[in-house]
Amino acid sequence: MAEVELSAGTIEYQDTGGPGPVLVFLHGVMMTGSAWRHVVAELAPDFRCVVPTLPLGGHRQPMRPDADLSLAGLAVLVDEFLERLDLREVTLVQNDWGGAQVMVALGRDERIARLALVACEAFDNYPPGVPGRVLQLAARVPGGLAATMRLLRFRSLRRAPGAWGWMSKRPVPAEVMDEWFAAATHQPAIRADLASYALSVPPREVLHEWAERNRRFDRPVLVVWAAEDRLMPAEHGARLAASYPRGRLVTVADSYTLVAEDQPAKLVSALREFLGQTAKHPTPHPG
Repeated sequence: MAEVELSAGTIEYQDTGGPGPVLVFLHGVMMTGSAWRHVVAELAPDFRCVVPTLPLGGHRQPMRPDADLSLAGLAVLVDEFLERLDLREVTLVQNDWGGAQVMVALGRDERIARLALVACEAFDNYPPGVPGRVLQLAARVPGGLAATMRLLRFRSLRRAPGAWGWMSKRPVPAEVMDEWFAAATHQPAIRADLASYALSVPPREVLHEWAERNRRFDRPVLVVWAAEDRLMPAEHGARLAASYPRGRLVTVADSYTLVAEDQPAKLVSALREFLGQTAKHPTPHPG
C-alpha cells in the first residue's frame, strides 16, 4: 500500500500503475479498498486502478483531530486526493457510499471525466437502510461504537440484517471482514473518526438540493443497480440515471448492494462496455 499525506491525515491507497485510463474506486462505510479486489484484478491489465482507503471506519491510521470528516468534508478530501496524485480525466467508480454525487454538488468534479455509480446512497438515503440507522444510533450513544465492534467479532452476527446480512447475498470472506473491522475494534481514535462521519449527515432538504445540482453534470454516467438490493430503493437506480443528461442504467440480477462482491464479473463487463463506448480511444476487450 502506498500513502499520501492530505489535509485530514494519511491516506493509504493501492495504485496498479500503467499508462491506461485512470479508474478511481471509492468504497463504503466500514470497509477498505479491498472491497474492490475482484474488480481491480480484472481491470488492472488495461487500466490504471487507484483505490484509496477512505476514513470511513475501515482505515488504519486515525485522522487529525481537527479533520473535517463530514459527508461534505470527505467529498472534498477525495478531490484533494485526486489533485495530490495529479489524476486527470478520471473515471470515478463508487459502491455503497454516495460521495461522488456530493463532489459534483460542491463543484469538486474538475478532474472527473465519467462517473460509475454502483448501488449507492442517493437523494435522501444517507446513511442507507437499517445498517445506516444502527450506525447512527451507535455513534450517538457513549460507548456504542465500541460495543458494536465487539459484537462484530462474532461472525454469525455479521450476517444479521442490521449488520452485513443485507449488504451482500454471498458472505464476504471472514478474513476480509476481519481486515475491515480490525482498526475500529482496537483503536478508539478510529471509532471517533467513524462517529464524526456518521453524525454529519445534513438535513434532508440539503441532500435534495445536492441531488438537484447533479443535473448539471454533463459527462457520461453509468448507474449500476442491484435487482435485489435491500438498502438502496429500486426506484433510485432509474431516478439517478435520469438525473444526468448522459446517464444510463444497468441492472444486475442476483445481487445485493455489494455488486463488486456478489457479481464482480457482471460489474466488470458493464464497466468495460461503458468505458469502451465513452472513451476517445476505446480500450479493446482482452481476447
